Amino acid sequence: MTVALAIFDLDNTLIAGDSDHGWGEFLVEQGKVDAALYQEKNDYYYQQYQSGQLNIMEYLEFSLQALTQMPIDELHNLRQQFVTDKILPIIPKKSRDLLQKHKDQGDYLLIITATNLFVTEPIAKELTVDDIIATEPEMKNGQYTGKVHGIPSFQDGKVKRLTTWLEQKGLSLAGSYFYSDSHNDLPLLKQVDYPVAVDADETLTRYAQEHNWPIMSLRD
Repeated sequence: MTVALAIFDLDNTLIAGDSDHGWGEFLVEQGKVDAALYQEKNDYYYQQYQSGQLNIMEYLEFSLQALTQMPIDELHNLRQQFVTDKILPIIPKKSRDLLQKHKDQGDYLLIITATNLFVTEPIAKELTVDDIIATEPEMKNGQYTGKVHGIPSFQDGKVKRLTTWLEQKGLSLAGSYFYSDSHNDLPLLKQVDYPVAVDADETLTRYAQEHNWPIMSLRD
C-alpha cells in the first residue's frame, strides 16, 4: 500500500500569522533583545521575505543570534509561553480539520517550513503531524551557536531537504499534496501532484489561477 504525503507550509498557511516574525516580536515584548534595533530588522527581513527578495543566510545570521544569548532552560520556557500566548490563538479550526481529513485518508502529514526548528517543533507537536522539516540551528555542547546546520528549507532548499528526507524514509511524491500561501514555495509546489494555494499572496494566487490549481482559505 502506497502512503501519500500531505505536505504543509506552516506560516500563514496552517497558522494565521508568521511564527518566525512573531517570535522576534515576542522577544522584543519580553525585553530579551534591543527593542528598537531588533524590531526594525525583524520587520525589514519580513518585508524582504514577502517580496521574494530575502537573503536567507543574512536573515538567519540575524534571527538565530538571539538563541545564543540565553541558557537553554530559559529559551524553552520562553518558547512555551510564546506558543501558548501567540500561536495557539492563531491556529484556525479549518487547519485542524484539514489535517484530520488527511489523517483519516491515511496520509503521512509533513510540515516543511523555512522557520527554524527551535520555534516550529512545538507547533508541529501541537498540530500532531507525523514529521517536520525546518531550518536547523546549529548546536554545540548543548548551546546554540547562531549558525545554521545544513541547508535552510527555503525556496529551492525545501526541494533539496525534502528529496533527502524522502530517500531516508523510503517514500515518494506519488499522490502528494502541498499546501502553501507563498510564492517562495513555487519550487516545491511544482513538484507535487496536488499543489494547493492557501490564503495565498498575489504572485502565488496569479500563478495558481493560470495553472488551474485549487485556491482555498483556512481562515475562520
